[in-house]
Amino acid sequence: MLRTLVLTLTVLSAADKYQGPRPPKPDVPYLLHAGNLVETETAEASEEKRKDNTVYAVAGAASPARTPLAEPIFLIETAKLQAERIELYKLEVRNGRREVVFAEKRRRDGPRAVRVSVTRIEPNLYRIEAAVGLENGEYSLTPAGSNQVFCFQVY
Repeated sequence: MLRTLVLTLTVLSAADKYQGPRPPKPDVPYLLHAGNLVETETAEASEEKRKDNTVYAVAGAASPARTPLAEPIFLIETAKLQAERIELYKLEVRNGRREVVFAEKRRRDGPRAVRVSVTRIEPNLYRIEAAVGLENGEYSLTPAGSNQVFCFQVY
């Protein structure tokens, strides 16, 4: 009887194991396209102080990581990053670069993080999904409080 119970629990736990693609690099979000993973563009945003604003900018007008999905799904295997602290921002293209401008005094029309849902699939493996449909344009995932960015384009 005990042997049957142990065997049943082993089969059930094996059935719950994640069988999909795995990110080849830790701490890099990958766009999930069916069974394929597309690496996001990894960069460090430059920080510029202006009169009453702080501008975070990434070189280049467009990210090479592209998705046609308005509600993209990402997989990330974490080693140092905390998936729950990753935020999503829309970037504006100006002067051949992508940027987001934060006012020193919070304004109603200032940029806000796009809602995302984070689901733990396995220890250190997470699924991050945009909770709302994204318009075509440039976007960035970033750990809160960091200048590290993972850029992608919705087309």
